[in-house]
Amino acid sequence: MLRIDSESAAPPFEQLRAQFAAAIASGELAPGTRLPTVRRLAGDLGLAPNTVARSFRQLEVDGLIETRGRLGSFVAATGDARERGAHEAALLYLQRLRDLGVDEGDAEPILRAVLARTARSQSALEEPSHA
Repeated sequence: MLRIDSESAAPPFEQLRAQFAAAIASGELAPGTRLPTVRRLAGDLGLAPNTVARSFRQLEVDGLIETRGRLGSFVAATGDARERGAHEAALLYLQRLRDLGVDEGDAEPILRAVLARTARSQSALEEPSHA
């Protein structure tokens, strides 16, 4: 059930995008599932059609849905549940960076730095101590 929280700091298009992305990642919306039309969904949720269209465009850019012209929009076949979960985690990471005001171009260097620190910490834990 899709819901828009008018009290949320996240804009409606992002709330909608995140809910669809989560439903796709969890398998609730299986690959090939047809999504409601932009106009119908906008009417059901009390949103402007452009708001819903913006969510759909971002979902398409993210590779989660595909639009087939007049046939409508469908959940894309994006791999297994693990891959979809990893994709959703990456999307959540990017959204959190946006919320913090961090430029998306800085996302990869930040992630690489965290991975390097984690790898160093892990290898330090695995080294035998010399007593």
